[in-house]
Amino acid sequence: MRLNRFLSECGVTSRRKADNLIKAGRITVNGEVVSTLGSVVDENTDTVALDGKPVRKERKRYVMLNKPPFYLTSLSSMEGGKKTITSFLGDIEQRVYPVGRLDYDSEGLLILTNDGEMANRIHHPRYKVVKTYLAEVSGEMPSDLETVLGEGTEIENRFTKPDSVNVLGVSGMRARASISFHEGRKHLVKKYFEAFGLKVIRLKRISCGNVRLGELEKGRWRDLNPGELRGLRRMTGLLPRDLKEKPSGN
Repeated sequence: MRLNRFLSECGVTSRRKADNLIKAGRITVNGEVVSTLGSVVDENTDTVALDGKPVRKERKRYVMLNKPPFYLTSLSSMEGGKKTITSFLGDIEQRVYPVGRLDYDSEGLLILTNDGEMANRIHHPRYKVVKTYLAEVSGEMPSDLETVLGEGTEIENRFTKPDSVNVLGVSGMRARASISFHEGRKHLVKKYFEAFGLKVIRLKRISCGNVRLGELEKGRWRDLNPGELRGLRRMTGLLPRDLKEKPSGN
């Protein structure tokens, strides 16, 4: 098995980022530094380590968390005195990592997993896994707000257009809208509204692909169910789209 794939399947990181660890000389196999991309390992006999700590496969875990606002999407404890999502994850046996991020003041659906390949594909725009947000914004509202927002605009020298947008209500200088993107650039939703002179005052992610936040309480997590996991695997090419389900036995 290729070393980068092994590291990904162990939940260390994605294959692409595993290549960076290899090039940096942070990976050893049987005590020897391996810095050549494309190196292979025998998962049954070789001992692989990252920064001197052995890396082993563990059971894959896929969970969703309803992140409250004013928590960092970080696994480091109390960065700069701010609370982090680690306080909600103490009873998860495996070390899971966030798939993408939510801003400190944003809330809602956050998927966490130790499956590096799955995480990379959910986040990568190539696989077009759509993330949907509810946004409350303030500012001067054009009469055709939904049409204007749906046309797209240039952000940081790149034309950007949402996958969908739906204005749910307008009252004076405030509006509520759902907006979806399949790319995950930093602060993308906020920057998109700002391009139209609107400030986001509340932002909540409500879905990622076929996974929906639903009624999960703030600060609570649950494992993804089999249907949610199959859907994500199909979207990301990890499961053939035309694969038929096996009938369940009684």
